[in-house]
Amino acid sequence: MSNTSTWADSSWTSDGLRLHYRDYAGPKNRPALLCMPGLTRNIRDFEPLIAHLAGDWRIIAVEFRGRGESEYSKAPASYAPPVYAQDVALLIEELKLRKIVTIGTSLGGLVSMMLAAMLPDRIVGAVLNDIGPVVEQRGLDRIKSYVGKAQAWPTWVHAARAAAEQNADVYPGYDLENWIAMAKRLNTLTPQGRVVPDYDPRIAEPIRAEQTNAVPPDLWPLYEAFGEAQVLVLRGELSDILSAETARAMGRRLPNAKVRTVPDVGHAPVLDEPASVRAIQGLLKAVMA
Repeated sequence: MSNTSTWADSSWTSDGLRLHYRDYAGPKNRPALLCMPGLTRNIRDFEPLIAHLAGDWRIIAVEFRGRGESEYSKAPASYAPPVYAQDVALLIEELKLRKIVTIGTSLGGLVSMMLAAMLPDRIVGAVLNDIGPVVEQRGLDRIKSYVGKAQAWPTWVHAARAAAEQNADVYPGYDLENWIAMAKRLNTLTPQGRVVPDYDPRIAEPIRAEQTNAVPPDLWPLYEAFGEAQVLVLRGELSDILSAETARAMGRRLPNAKVRTVPDVGHAPVLDEPASVRAIQGLLKAVMA
């Protein structure tokens, strides 16, 4: 594993909001890795993967508006993938990133596809972590059942047990140590010492406002915007968000797309699993070939 100590916290402004990112130093002659987390997640979500890559690559991990240290929006309707993509595109321009490999988990992968359509010449590689152009309703319903609900716990162990109850089917091999580590990535401490989710509960409002039977938009053109970039589709074997059928179709749609399954994990792989690390390192090697 590489040393993860060389990083700096910084921010950029979009739509009047101060948004947070963490910049890990790395070689300037390689594309930057742009890490974008899932719906309720933050930059800590990528710490397990960054431990394997830091120092060898410049890594920029972002927090979407309403998460972590990024400011909360006064307009909940702005908690939407097209807005997140616009926010991140501004950061890409501000940092003058010419070549990028996106690593997007779930929502972050949807934003990756939008960026491919917006900035087609910038993205030379992409990791789509358990997400694709077709999102399974069963998984969406599960996410809707918990996102945005007011929660607070007196200790990290209590928060870990709650994470275990909610995600036991996703990570069946986890023990208490794993759950505590996950709880510390998901949550934060209030000034009163309570453990609470590290996001604005109002991110759930646009999701709940959608009609559950609405026909989803056709996201295949966004996926195909990756063109000849190196694309890695990671699918958790137990996923209820990305079906095996959709993953196989993604592998057929692009010339340089590869599909890899992460055993014994649901939505979404943490990216420190041996299968995930091997696949991502393979993608990065292909990018540099």
